[in-house]
Amino acid sequence: MNKIPRLNFAHLPTPIEELPRLSDHLGGPRLLVKRDDQTGLAFGGNKTRKLEFLVAEAREQGAKTLISGGALQSNHCRQTAAAAARYGFDCILVLNGEMPDKPSANLLLDQLFGAEIVTIADRNERDRVLQETFDKAIADGRKPYLVPYGGSSATGALGYAFAMEELMKQKPCEGSQPSQGCPDWIIFGTSSGGTHAGLMLGQRVFGFKGKVLGISIDESEEWLKSHVSKLATEASEKMGERIEFTQAEVLANAAYCEAGYGVLTDAEREAVNLFAKYEGLLLDPVYTGRAAAGVIDLIRKGYFTKNETVLFWHTGGQPALFAEKYANKI
Repeated sequence: MNKIPRLNFAHLPTPIEELPRLSDHLGGPRLLVKRDDQTGLAFGGNKTRKLEFLVAEAREQGAKTLISGGALQSNHCRQTAAAAARYGFDCILVLNGEMPDKPSANLLLDQLFGAEIVTIADRNERDRVLQETFDKAIADGRKPYLVPYGGSSATGALGYAFAMEELMKQKPCEGSQPSQGCPDWIIFGTSSGGTHAGLMLGQRVFGFKGKVLGISIDESEEWLKSHVSKLATEASEKMGERIEFTQAEVLANAAYCEAGYGVLTDAEREAVNLFAKYEGLLLDPVYTGRAAAGVIDLIRKGYFTKNETVLFWHTGGQPALFAEKYANKI
């Protein structure tokens, strides 16, 4: 395996916990949760694993400024800004949405970490403005490094390839197969595809025998199958030997994202409340809330057998609970 530049600032390994009361309430399979909301950086989340590789790559390239983009309440941008502050980079964030009079939640944290904020009203303009911002930083001699949306590049995906190795060394896995206690299913929210691609790559490299299913937050199943398979293939080359992933290997469910990105429906609201009421576990309204809503619906439809084990990979994002947009709506 290739030696890959990596910084070590995430709090790893993140714990795996049982969710017995929620499982009993739903009358479904055994439920576990992998607590990547506890990765440590700026309230944690899945992007921290990716940033260990992305920030290391930026340092290797001599960069001085991290530039990224996302929604106004982006969890990714919050963690990118924190990583920049920790390692002495400048940070510029291109965020789509209207700047409120009183910033809250992730946006407030971005500002606390010293990020420069560029706001745009139209999400469709974000790519153009992001590129213009990057080009200007080059012209100004700021030596920028472009952190992709969601940290989802071949480099960023490595964070979740190695997360799978971590899982395989933990109870209840410890190298076992699903029938011996390791999860039959890993389920998580998928959007920009980096977490999804990394888990697929780790599944292949480290021998996980269960299934890896992404619940789409905002993308079509067709897009995810195409994008994730390509990203996993590209990431494999960074680890060593190239592995060709096909679209057919990508398990994705886009049945729960029709309402659109960041739109809180009764399904997300119920999921947030059930996890809180039965397990004292907080989800966020955008990503984990939607992914958990998908898990709950699949359980109710009998998608899993009662003797199976389902691991919900918690990707963080709880600061969004305090965003003005969702106030009094949970």
